[in-house]
Amino acid sequence: MSLFASSLLEKYTPTLDHVFFNIDLFGKFDEVVNFATQGKFVPSEFQFIQGETPLATFPVVAGAIVTYYITIFGGKYVLQDSKPFVLKRVSQIHNLFLTALSGTLLVLFIEQLVPMLYKHGLYYAICDQGAWTQPMVCLYYLNYLTKFVEFTDTVLLVLKHKKLTFLHTYHHGATALLCYTQLTGETSISWVPICLNLAVHCLMYWYYFLASRGIRVWWKEWVTRFQIIQFILDIGFIYFATYQKFVYNFFPSLPHCGDCVGSPIATFNGCAIISSYLFLFIAFYIEVYRKNTKKSKIVKRTAGGVAARVNEYVQVDVKNTVTPSPSPAPRRLLKSRRA
Repeated sequence: MSLFASSLLEKYTPTLDHVFFNIDLFGKFDEVVNFATQGKFVPSEFQFIQGETPLATFPVVAGAIVTYYITIFGGKYVLQDSKPFVLKRVSQIHNLFLTALSGTLLVLFIEQLVPMLYKHGLYYAICDQGAWTQPMVCLYYLNYLTKFVEFTDTVLLVLKHKKLTFLHTYHHGATALLCYTQLTGETSISWVPICLNLAVHCLMYWYYFLASRGIRVWWKEWVTRFQIIQFILDIGFIYFATYQKFVYNFFPSLPHCGDCVGSPIATFNGCAIISSYLFLFIAFYIEVYRKNTKKSKIVKRTAGGVAARVNEYVQVDVKNTVTPSPSPAPRRLLKSRRA
C-alpha cells in the first residue's frame, strides 16, 4: 500500500465518536448552517427555551396546526370549481428535498447515538437524563420544524384537487403536536420514533419522487409495511419506558429497571398518538393492499401513478375511476366451455 493510500485510510477510518469516515459531521453541519444563516442559528449553541424559541409555546403550535386545517379544507372548498394545478416539477423538487433533509438528519442522529449506545447502553439512551444532550436537542428541534414543512404535502394535494384521507390530515397535525410535547417534556426516548420515522421518510419521499417521474418500482407496498413496522417498534420502546416510569413512581415493588425521564403529559401523548398511528396504518394497509375490493385492484395493477398518490395520502376515487374491460378469454378456454 502506498504512503498516500495509507495516510487516507488512517485519516478516514471510522472511530467511535465519528462513525462516518472519521468526519465530525455535526461540526461540519454546524459550520454550514452558521454560515448559511449568517450566525442567526448556530446548532452547537442552540438551546430549546419554552416561550422564547420559535414554535415553543402551546398556543402558537395549536394555532399553527389549526391554521393548517383551515388552509387545506378552506382551500379545498374555494378551489372546488377551478381547474387542478399542474405541479409535477414542484412535487418532484418537494419530494427530493424532503428525502435529502430526512437523510441528513438521520445521519446526524446516528453519529450522536452510536457512541452513546456503546458507552452507556440502550437503557441509558432511552431513559436517562444524560441522553438529553445539546446536539440531540438541536436535532430534535430541527426534526420538529420539518413537520411544519411537511404540511406542504397537503397543500400540494389540495392544489392538484386530490382527495384527502383522514389518515393523511390527522397524521400531519398530530405529528407536529407529538414532536412539540416530546421536546417540552424532555423525553430521552424521542430518538427512537424519530430515527425510525426519518428512515421511513427517506424511503417514502424517494418513492414519491420516482413515481412522479413515472419510474416503476416493485417495492411500493413495502413503504406502508415499513410504516407499520416502524409504529410496532415505536410502541414496544414507548410502552417499555412508560412501564418503567409508572412502576418506579407508583409500584416500586414490581420488577423494573428504574425511572424514565419525561413529563407525564409527554408520556401520555406519545402513547396515545403512536398507538393511533399503528391502528390507522394497519387499517389502511388492509383496505388498500389486502381486501379484494375495486380500490385494492386499482392500486395493485397501477405501477407508480395511483399507488404513489394512495400510500398514506390520497384515496382512490373509485366512483370516478374507469374500470378497463376484461381481457377476452383465450380460445382454448372458450372451446372447453362449449364442449
